Amino acid sequence: MAQGRPRSSASESSPGGRQGEEQSARPKHILRTLSGSLRQYKKQMYLAPLFVALESILEILIPTLMAQLIDQGITGGSMPAIVKFGLILLLCALLSLGFGTLSGRFAAIAAAGFAKNLRHDLFEKVQGFSFTNIDRFTTGSIVTRLTTDVTNLQNAFMMLVRVGVRAPIMVVVAWIFAFRINPPISVVFLIAIPVLGLGLIGVALIVHPVFERVFRTYDELNTVVDENLRGMRVVKSFTREGHEVSKFKAISMKIYRDFLKAERVLSVNMPLMQVSMYASMIVIAWLGATQIVASGNDAALGLTTGDLTALVTYAMQILMSLMMLSMIFVMVIISTASAERICEVLVEQTTVTAPSDPVMQVPNGSIHFDHVGFRYSDNAEKPVLEDINLKIDSGATVGIVGATGSAKSSLVQLIPRLYDVTSGSLMVGGHDTRHYDLVSLREEVAMVLQKNVLFSGTIAENLRWGNPDASDEDLIRASKLAQADGFIQEFPDKYDTRIEQGGTNVSGGQRQRLCIARALLKRPKILILDDSTSAVDTLTDQLIRGALRTEIPDTTKIIIAQRIASVQESDLIVVMDGGHILDQGTHDQLLDTCEEYRAIYESQTRNQARPEELEGAAK
Repeated sequence: MAQGRPRSSASESSPGGRQGEEQSARPKHILRTLSGSLRQYKKQMYLAPLFVALESILEILIPTLMAQLIDQGITGGSMPAIVKFGLILLLCALLSLGFGTLSGRFAAIAAAGFAKNLRHDLFEKVQGFSFTNIDRFTTGSIVTRLTTDVTNLQNAFMMLVRVGVRAPIMVVVAWIFAFRINPPISVVFLIAIPVLGLGLIGVALIVHPVFERVFRTYDELNTVVDENLRGMRVVKSFTREGHEVSKFKAISMKIYRDFLKAERVLSVNMPLMQVSMYASMIVIAWLGATQIVASGNDAALGLTTGDLTALVTYAMQILMSLMMLSMIFVMVIISTASAERICEVLVEQTTVTAPSDPVMQVPNGSIHFDHVGFRYSDNAEKPVLEDINLKIDSGATVGIVGATGSAKSSLVQLIPRLYDVTSGSLMVGGHDTRHYDLVSLREEVAMVLQKNVLFSGTIAENLRWGNPDASDEDLIRASKLAQADGFIQEFPDKYDTRIEQGGTNVSGGQRQRLCIARALLKRPKILILDDSTSAVDTLTDQLIRGALRTEIPDTTKIIIAQRIASVQESDLIVVMDGGHILDQGTHDQLLDTCEEYRAIYESQTRNQARPEELEGAAK
């Protein structure tokens, strides 16, 4: 049975194996896209750099004040000057400390708030995706973007708000102060800057593609972990732990090699900075000392000891700021790859959209497929469904049978617009599904899948997914219809029994019955059971169908099943093969007209024959 998208489609379109999507999905305005997640934290974002600027200006003033203290106080032997400039220095230091504390506080709030909003926006965006959109991204890829990529952006945002503002101010203003003291010596800094700039540009060109590759590999790693944990029972039953460990190790080693390559290139950054810094310091010290000796420490003739001290301090500030800029540069390289990946999700447009003037109410449960065709993607070689024509009256019970891969599940997934039809039209309640408000349409369609999903929480909490306002009596009634109340009452905590993640503490048949009860609580106009009784015995299956027939006669019921007995009493049975409707009719009609249906029925009834009959037939 076609349970969902073809695996090949997912792998081809996933970010890890699809370069075409990467190029097309890169937004031209990343900053504009990401800035929408700041919202209520814009005030803190503006205050943080303001206080950083004030802190930086005070730190730049301190060397000039220190030079005055040395020249007028210490060298000049003036105690009042020492006290005066000492108090001013203390005040500047305290103010700088206060401004630094405030800038750190506001930057932390802005960065953490930005990351929180960004995670929320990403998750909310994914919730609004159609199945076609979800097919483009693997689970591991979305998890990486919500965790690692958002953390990278948070760290980069923090550095840009604080260090990214502080470093340029320190470089520019400190150089202006140094130029005022001695123009020839201040030129030394201008020589160091292009050397560093060229080196950093070279590093960026090499490292950025590596980090892009690393994050795609992280997607693969998360996917492997997700598949392993979900399929742990299968892994252990086939004793494939060693294979899974080897697969994980191979991907982990790939990340190690890429990171090692990136770190080797980035390691050039620090030596380059240190060489530039110490070379500049040596040149400044030599030129300054030469001028002091020549002038005899006379400010009128040249450079004083205080001036040289200030120049050395400014040199340290400028070069340390350049070093901080290089660190920011590295962080930006890493975060740019993350920003591009996040923006791929944020700018993704859902393929299922509501019209400007949508229909807000589904009149009834009638369904009409009119020459419907469907493909999972525009570039798919073969359509999944082709020229489907099917009319279902409101309140009717329809069975759908067919071989595995005949697109039975794909057919019913079009009804609540999990996918949109590619050609033709699909009418529900007399209106094209594309004309409905999405929420209104899906509120009236309940689906129970073969692969049932329960969430962590109590049984009652899981059932109320169908109707958050359902009373305890409603829960019990729906559970009785789904033949679930019996085993629920056997639990010590009954409806307050805790369901573990994925429903691992209940059996497959129990999960199916709980999901049917959850769907019934919606009181939908259309109920779709996609092979959802495959894990229950034939008697329970019969009881469930009987309850549905008598208790919700006005609800249109579509039952996909492998067992003919599950659909035998349906008003209409549809036989599918290869994405086409092979035949349709009642059970008796199809036995006469459809060879495939008759073959399925005979094979199942023959297998259900009594052992003595089979033994007699064998003799």
